[in-house]
Amino acid sequence: MHNIQENLAPSSHFSISLPWHVFRILLIFLGAHMANASSCDSGSCPWDAGVTETPPDPILPILPPVGRLRLGDGLQPSPYTALAAPREADDWCNMPHVTLEAYITPPEEYVLRYVEVIQRHHKRTPYGSNLFYDEDVEWDCAGLGPLYGLKSQTTKGREAPSVQWQSYVDPQNPFGSGQKGTIVTSNCQFPQLTTEGLEDSITHGSDLRSVYGPLLGISDTFQPQEVVFRVTNNPITSQVASGILKGFYPTDTGETHQVLIQPSAIDSLEPRYSCPRADALRNSFTTGTNGTTWKKHLQKAHDDGTFGALDAISGIRPDDGEWHVSFDHYFDNLKARQCHSKPLPCSLTIKSSCVTEQLADKVYEIGNWEYSYLFRDAPGALEYAALKFGAWMLELEARVKDTVTGNNKTKYYQNIAHDGSISSLLGFLQVSAMTWPGMGSEIIFELYSKAGSTDSWFLRVLWKGRPIET
Repeated sequence: MHNIQENLAPSSHFSISLPWHVFRILLIFLGAHMANASSCDSGSCPWDAGVTETPPDPILPILPPVGRLRLGDGLQPSPYTALAAPREADDWCNMPHVTLEAYITPPEEYVLRYVEVIQRHHKRTPYGSNLFYDEDVEWDCAGLGPLYGLKSQTTKGREAPSVQWQSYVDPQNPFGSGQKGTIVTSNCQFPQLTTEGLEDSITHGSDLRSVYGPLLGISDTFQPQEVVFRVTNNPITSQVASGILKGFYPTDTGETHQVLIQPSAIDSLEPRYSCPRADALRNSFTTGTNGTTWKKHLQKAHDDGTFGALDAISGIRPDDGEWHVSFDHYFDNLKARQCHSKPLPCSLTIKSSCVTEQLADKVYEIGNWEYSYLFRDAPGALEYAALKFGAWMLELEARVKDTVTGNNKTKYYQNIAHDGSISSLLGFLQVSAMTWPGMGSEIIFELYSKAGSTDSWFLRVLWKGRPIET
């Protein structure tokens, strides 16, 4: 928990320190003299102006009028850490999140004032780009089509019903044969939330409600002035929102709830805004002058037969560049199957030739390494993560500031996002163990005040339901 106080010595109970390079990014992006984020568009971002590698005084001007962000001189575990239940094994298909049973409650003198949640969506069908040319499994979404429609405040418009999409391709459509076989024969969208993903979303919303509803005094019915939900322009986040809202407000059956969404081109939550500097950094440490490590790991996957085995079974052409610049496509295809209890793929021509559990585990191991490299370990990865998600951090900073100054009446804010959002934020925060964020991955920012004080504020960050380790 980070201690935000006016000239107050670090608390042995709550302060922890992060590496100085994390402080630099926090200072750069959250400090009072931060450069405007739009300067990324020019490809030159003056984030390092006036900042050196030598740590200055640990008191950083972050939250006026409270005034100071004080970080402890060493890692000081809080006295309640030992009370936590043993960490459950990560389930990539439904990642650990805050629950009432495992929630770590700070001492009574700390009062929760504001909570901001950001999570990845839950289980879904694969993206169309991650489907094999022809698949040996079926995806059935009968009765599970996404809802769309429009309502207004007029008498007639208020009663307009929603419509539910049901995907199909008419056999007389001459262009249907040009689609991947799975898309032609399936009634699913690729992607869309599945029944299992919707049920996980409902449970997730219920768990969040069980913890933060009582702590924040949240109403039993949706009140937009106290609770905010935000989605991206990708429909799967709105589908998750349906489940989250059902779990969070179980008595609001059939109600329509407002969620926030930013324009696609500048959406900070996905994120979609242009930043040539970030693009240049990623190119540098993957295919460019600093990309030796990345290129070697791909070459190794060719040399040891990993790509060859996967290509032979899936039917993917070895010269299909989209499938061989990373393990993203294979990872998503195999995980989507296993998250829905579907068999690993077998060759359509040699039925006995199938992806083994060992081969799948290798794909997952490489995929986790790739995400750690891209967002945590590569030269320039920290700056890349900060540039990719700095705009959202600006928004978070403003909401925290407004809560401290009494100008934010919202108690709870939940963002439903993607793996790229979560991984960028984890890289920004310099999480100790970086992997590919699984389905429903969750980071929570909790803002506390100290009872009886008007200038003592504390920020705790939770990852997978526990205080984050950096």
